[in-house]
Amino acid sequence: MADVRYDGADASSIERMCGVPRVELVDATTSTLDVAHALAAAGAPAGTLVLADRQTAGRGRAGKAWASASGAGVWLTLIERPDDPAALGVLALRLGLALAPVLDPFADAAIRLKWPNDLWVGERKLAGVLAEARWRAGVIEWVAIGIGINVRTPDGLADATGLGAGASRLDVVRAVVPAARGAVTRLGDLTAADLAAYASRDVAVGRLIVEPGAGTVLGVAGDGALLVQTAAGTSRFHAGSLVFAGGKA
Repeated sequence: MADVRYDGADASSIERMCGVPRVELVDATTSTLDVAHALAAAGAPAGTLVLADRQTAGRGRAGKAWASASGAGVWLTLIERPDDPAALGVLALRLGLALAPVLDPFADAAIRLKWPNDLWVGERKLAGVLAEARWRAGVIEWVAIGIGINVRTPDGLADATGLGAGASRLDVVRAVVPAARGAVTRLGDLTAADLAAYASRDVAVGRLIVEPGAGTVLGVAGDGALLVQTAAGTSRFHAGSLVFAGGKA
């Protein structure tokens, strides 16, 4: 919508700021993912950015809701058209690795990563990533990459946190979009350097968990699997939610 602005900026200025071919601004929507899928199906190019002031049905993994109040955070989806299906299995981890360092300057402490798709500050969730792929005849048509970042701490959510005082949503978007697009261009499994970077920010390594399997987290593998030392030995988990002993998800 041509008349919609995002913190005073119009779509054209955000396109130039982020170096993307198209920006779709909406005041409110169910989820920016829904808008992005519709645009992608109509032929929107890779790099198209959907940015909303508010979501009424923001979503995370496994159908979880994401609080998305007006002005409270950055709610966006990027449309990408990657050609390496093998990289999709580690895309959420790669996105976390790309976003953490560019968000560090906006936060009160270093960003930490929680398998498979969360970014934390301290012991609270700051942001989440959700990548939804669409396929045709075994070929990826597009991936919609939803990113939700709390700029201010959501009301009534004890396990959530926001960025530091004075963080600008436009500055966050300017930092996040190129970083996320760069992550999508990476091919194959996580490299040794990726794994070392992840380990340096891993909120779970060495801690006891009850899901997706009971044991102690050892880290992540190159193919994105969560490695857990269980009573039966080292187990690998490719899906599920990581829940710490004591119930903290």
